[in-house]
Amino acid sequence: MSLANRVMGIKPSPTLAVDAKAKAMKAEGIDVVGFGAGEPDYDTPDNIKDAAVKAIKDGFTKYTPVPGTDELKKAIIAKLKADNGLDYELSEVIVSTGAKHSLYNIAQALYGPGDEVIIPAPYWVSYPDQVLLNDAKPVIVQTKEGNGFVLTPEAFEAAITKNTKAMILNSPSNPTGLGYDKKALEGIAAVAVKHGVYVVSDEIYEKIVYDGFRHVSIASVSPEMKALTITVNGLSKSHAMTGWRLGYAAGPKDVIGAMTKIQSQSTSNPCSITQKAAVEALMGPQGFIPVMVAEFDKRRKYIVGRLNAIPGVSCSMPVGAFYAFPKVSPLYGKGFGGKTIKGSADLAAYLLDEAKVAVVSGDAFGADEYIRLSYATSMAVIEKGMDRIEAALNALA
Repeated sequence: MSLANRVMGIKPSPTLAVDAKAKAMKAEGIDVVGFGAGEPDYDTPDNIKDAAVKAIKDGFTKYTPVPGTDELKKAIIAKLKADNGLDYELSEVIVSTGAKHSLYNIAQALYGPGDEVIIPAPYWVSYPDQVLLNDAKPVIVQTKEGNGFVLTPEAFEAAITKNTKAMILNSPSNPTGLGYDKKALEGIAAVAVKHGVYVVSDEIYEKIVYDGFRHVSIASVSPEMKALTITVNGLSKSHAMTGWRLGYAAGPKDVIGAMTKIQSQSTSNPCSITQKAAVEALMGPQGFIPVMVAEFDKRRKYIVGRLNAIPGVSCSMPVGAFYAFPKVSPLYGKGFGGKTIKGSADLAAYLLDEAKVAVVSGDAFGADEYIRLSYATSMAVIEKGMDRIEAALNALA
């Protein structure tokens, strides 16, 4: 059987692969500490679950309009106005089966052969592959930890060519946990508007921020930037709804219309029951979020402190999301049991095999000097995992 060429150029999601391997080991009775998955350990709030149960009992189990119900789109529009200072019409919003699906629909609608898409590194693992799947070219631009892993306007402009179609922005960031403040966004916006480059703004972690960091949507910088921005968000992280699969995008009417046509020929509408739950998530009580974030904050400080205490490891303090992204390259060249650690993949394999701790190698994010740990798990698990990591890394010679 001959498979399509597009399949040959991509790989399975490394983060999901690590999580699957850790779960498989646990199923075999192996005591594995998992720092791989980007999934809150909190349960979905009861009021949201109750709304889903009511939808089932009320028989709200049929097809809905492809881009989502007007009820949900109105709730999203209200949220974007209240939280982000953005005004949209119903025709400028689409609901999909997860923010990843929203991003893929954007890729299908915007990218094509010969197009280039600028992606700052470190990046979320799916960005480059979604570009490749649509026959376009990902242009990776490295950022510096000393600059908060923020793409500078100068580096952005230097990467632009006549073929540049879009740039993907993720703030707060997966995997770094760092973010763009308003001044940084204004610099990016000025370049994007100057060259007519779309910005795909992935804002899935906007509610999970610390130390007074204020999330700003780049579309709010100016009307000209709004016309070039497709804002992507969802409920997986903010409302602990990863398995419910619901994301949304807001942007120019022609782009959203194209995404809707694509979705009509792929998944059709998002789950009807999830849409009712999402309305409650957006319009109902929001007190769950600060409680969850406060707990993440405690874990953040603990895990970063433990990492920075290990010789050869350094880690910036994240301002958002729930990831630590320590630099571990000073450990490369060391070894254990006759094997030499040559990069982040080797180190991740060593930690899983010898310490029974699952982390994600930095090369998956375009940053081989680092590894990623999710602290979206209990403090007891974090403490156990960090004890194992510390012992394993100190054993390298």
